[in-house]
Amino acid sequence: MELPHDAMLLRVFIGESDRWQGQPLYEAIVLKAREMHLAGATILRGPMGFGHSSRLHTAKILRLSEDLPIVVEIVESQDKIDEFLPVLDAMMGSGLVTLEKVQVLQYGSNNKAR
Repeated sequence: MELPHDAMLLRVFIGESDRWQGQPLYEAIVLKAREMHLAGATILRGPMGFGHSSRLHTAKILRLSEDLPIVVEIVESQDKIDEFLPVLDAMMGSGLVTLEKVQVLQYGSNNKAR
C-alpha cells in the first residue's frame, strides 16, 4: 500500500469506557479502519485529561479512573478519510474528531541496499 506524500491525520479523542455495539469504541474504530483498508491506526492511552464536561480523568492511585483518555490516530489519503468519516460519525456518541494535513515522509520499511 502506498500513501501519498500529502495526506490527512484523523484524530479521535474519546474515553476508555466509550462503547459501540458492546465493544470498546477505540477497538471498534481500529477494526473498522482495517476493514476499510486504511493505511493504519494507532491507539494512544493518556494518563490524564479532560474534555467537554471538564471532568478530570486520571490514572493517579488516589483517583482511579476507569475512563482514561484515548486518542485514535489514522493517517491516510484525503479520499479514504472522506469515506471513513460517515462511518466514524455513526459510531461516535461523544468525543472530539480533528483533521489536519500532514506530509508522509516514510511509510513501511525502507529496505534500500547500501
